[in-house]
Amino acid sequence: QVQLVESGGGLVQAGGSLRLSCAASGRTFSTYIMGWFRQAPGKEREFVAAIYWTGTTYYADSVKGRFTVSRDNAKNTVYLQMNSLKPEDTALYYCTADTVVPTPSDPEGYDYWGQGTQVTVSS
Repeated sequence: QVQLVESGGGLVQAGGSLRLSCAASGRTFSTYIMGWFRQAPGKEREFVAAIYWTGTTYYADSVKGRFTVSRDNAKNTVYLQMNSLKPEDTALYYCTADTVVPTPSDPEGYDYWGQGTQVTVSS
């Protein structure tokens, strides 16, 4: 079992930055694939970024060049640095984890989810 707790969300103006954190329980954090998804009101949950235990990263096209996912295995924490934020980035951001994820952008591949942290970008 893995428990995930996100933090770092908030209200920011367009062009600003936020850093989300996701603290994970469990002693095998370093073996987990960690992902970030988001869901805006009235829309489906969408993939944002993922990072494997090797450090390999994946990003949605909409955030490439603006967002950076990273992990600190010593702290059991994964981060999402979000720069040049746009109003369309407004959503509830979820952290997710699993040990085997065939397709990092598929939410069905993840068993463990946090409660989410709200990000609101004003224009």
